[in-house]
Amino acid sequence: MFLCPLRRPLRFTSTSTKNTSTLLRAQLDLNDIVQSPQEYKQSISRRRLPESLIENVDFIVDMRHAQSANYSKLNALKRQRTELAEQLQKKAPNFALVKSQLQDLKPLIKSLEKEVKEVQEEIYSKAEALPNLLDPTVPESETEEELVRYVNTSSHEVDKFTTGPDLRRDHKTIGEGFGLFDFATASRVSGPSWYYLLGDGALLEQALVQYALAKARQHGYKMVVPPSIVKSEIVHACGFKPNDQSNEKQIYQIEDEPRSLTGTAEIPLGALHSSTIFPSGTKFPIKYAGVSRSYRAEAGASGKDTKGLYRVHEFTKVELFHFTTLDKAKNELEGIKDFQLQIIEELGLKARLLNMPTSDLGSPAMKKYDIEAWMPGRGSWGEVTSCSNCGDYQSRRLGIRFNGEDSKVEHVATLNGTCMAVPRVIVALIEQNYDVERDAIRIPKVLQPFMGGRYIIARHE
Repeated sequence: MFLCPLRRPLRFTSTSTKNTSTLLRAQLDLNDIVQSPQEYKQSISRRRLPESLIENVDFIVDMRHAQSANYSKLNALKRQRTELAEQLQKKAPNFALVKSQLQDLKPLIKSLEKEVKEVQEEIYSKAEALPNLLDPTVPESETEEELVRYVNTSSHEVDKFTTGPDLRRDHKTIGEGFGLFDFATASRVSGPSWYYLLGDGALLEQALVQYALAKARQHGYKMVVPPSIVKSEIVHACGFKPNDQSNEKQIYQIEDEPRSLTGTAEIPLGALHSSTIFPSGTKFPIKYAGVSRSYRAEAGASGKDTKGLYRVHEFTKVELFHFTTLDKAKNELEGIKDFQLQIIEELGLKARLLNMPTSDLGSPAMKKYDIEAWMPGRGSWGEVTSCSNCGDYQSRRLGIRFNGEDSKVEHVATLNGTCMAVPRVIVALIEQNYDVERDAIRIPKVLQPFMGGRYIIARHE
């Protein structure tokens, strides 16, 4: 597929055009904010974000109108400057007066240009901080009525899922007893929330990755192995912040370098076509499956979920990413969700699918589905996949567009989804498939070809 690199600065909706060698400045649609301020305010309120962001919307609306007056005034002064300069060239009889008037205009124009630029920068900064608009089908809160469906689960089993943790099925205890994990050595070598996968534990990870990639290829995804370190401006453009709303560190940034470790392959996959225009006739969606190591600095923050594999600093993940058009994005989100459900069903995991509420969506996402597997050892549900429709939020910040009908250049839509988050799936597989009486772990049928044809993992004496 041929892509057209952008070889010249774009005309942004914002007039501020500070580009870098990596990215063009985000092409924010300020006119849309001015024309639909209530939609943006509603999105902020429904997400339960700080009121200061609503103030951002008001500021943008008010100052865009004020800027219009400033531009008119500035243009009038520049026209006057041009007229006076022409009179000087023609040796006007009142040469000294014209020259004096021209000199008086220079500081006025310079001052007004500075004011316009500073206000525009502030407008741009406040607009860049706004979250995406929400899909109207996103619920306000996570309630039973908003569960989309249960997977591989009977109504009788759902009732049992509130009885608390089953310590006999704790994956950490089982895995250490079977020689699958070593947390103690990893803690000494690397620190808390790190781990070794050993023997069949390491083989199980590779089986999950190979199974996931095979499924993705069957569904038309092109495989990618992306870099695990990217420039911090790419991380920011994809909507990931160094700290979360509780000011806890999320991203590992490399000291004294403007680079970060990626928390998900979504980031380098999104940047794969940054600063490009897809040519006319491009067939969307363009779908990638990226396998990589992922790094999360917030793992175990505030002492939460620090036991075992559920929340760790480094893990293997297969990520799905789509480049498509805005009119196709909603249906594609449903397609990603259905693909994820197929994987969960084939693995035989008891799980539930959630249409995630407004307060659980990051700034880029318009709508998000999560699949949570039942984890008996924790006595609770645990997220194993998510998928999001990000509309044009990321593409405007990454400079990704396409030539549409009548040669109109438009921004693409981006979507992302988990194909396989390995450690959490291992948690669910072990805790759901541990046979207490036989003291063995059942291997799902779809993984058996990648596990040497075996159907159980037995304890090694």
